[in-house]
Amino acid sequence: MRKPSPTETLVVRALHTIQGPGLDVYAFFIKGGDILRVADISRIQRDAKDALHGFQRPEIRQHVKGIVDYLNQGKVLFPNAIILAMSPGVKFSASRGSRPTGDARVSESGTLTLPIYDEGRRVAWIVDGQQRSLALAQAHHTDLAVPVIGFVSDKLSVQREQFILVNKAKPLSTRLINELLPETPAIVLPRDLAARKVPAELVNLLNQDPSSPFYRLVKRTSDRAASGAVVTDSALISVIKSSLSTPLGALARFKAVGRDGSSGDIEGMYRVLTTYWTAVKVAFPDSWGKDPRQSRLMHSAGLLAMGMLMDAIYARLSPDATSEAIQHEIHKVAPSCRWTKGTWDALGLAWNDIQNTPQHIKKLQDALVRAYATSHHSKT
Repeated sequence: MRKPSPTETLVVRALHTIQGPGLDVYAFFIKGGDILRVADISRIQRDAKDALHGFQRPEIRQHVKGIVDYLNQGKVLFPNAIILAMSPGVKFSASRGSRPTGDARVSESGTLTLPIYDEGRRVAWIVDGQQRSLALAQAHHTDLAVPVIGFVSDKLSVQREQFILVNKAKPLSTRLINELLPETPAIVLPRDLAARKVPAELVNLLNQDPSSPFYRLVKRTSDRAASGAVVTDSALISVIKSSLSTPLGALARFKAVGRDGSSGDIEGMYRVLTTYWTAVKVAFPDSWGKDPRQSRLMHSAGLLAMGMLMDAIYARLSPDATSEAIQHEIHKVAPSCRWTKGTWDALGLAWNDIQNTPQHIKKLQDALVRAYATSHHSKT
């Protein structure tokens, strides 16, 4: 759909250069109050078909208020640049004339024209600085000159890539990054983020596949009021990362060599995950799908412990083992489990005393793996 004609335009002096795969990048100053006239905030959300849109986290009102209070002090220094992703609708005209002597020739000066459209159809999107932009629009003095770096790309994958990389070293929600990673197919990630991409993709599949035992049970940052979602995505991602990084893990055999679990046989991994957790669901029907406050099986500690048991079971069975074969193994530890009532004999803890702490997680993992090993030793 074509955008309507802009009601007006904003013209600024700018420097132009090219980075990456031929992307135009501009540096310029703009009045603080004008940022939200030319740029939208792309909020992360999912539509009725569960497709992910946007990338920005929700507004942090207290943070915005703190910036507004600072700006309202009067003449303040505000050198932090806002980063914008701009559509090809912006126009740049290079300045005429010769370059000055000694010019490093890394950029050219000129005039950048930004058309102004209605909210939701604007020519740019804020990649970094949404809280600052909101504060600048609310401050008493909206004419403060603010630095802006803008790159031209209307590809959402490029915008998400820059959003993740820019915010990587800042207090950005890990769960928000985890949800965005599967939706950025072209991204070239640092090593630590690359290792999280496949686990995030698998969790995304587990939540979206109607045949998955976790179908619509996974809580995600984009969900505003997810009815029935009881499992945190970060817990499942931790289960998968642990299995990938353990040499004898159930998923490790599907990992490509040399990429820390960031690539490999995704279908094989997914098959193991759905087979195992379907068996868990069948083995503990009264504990599955409940709120973690009602069932510690769906609690982070329970998921991580059962993830460790998954590795122990697949160390004995073939990766092509059926769900029924997995159920048979799980039933060997079922008498020791106290997911919804009672006290764990091996731990001396009531079922609802289990917490998401390293100490409790380790004790629960050890208890399940020990019970499983004992069940085999007793038969020999």
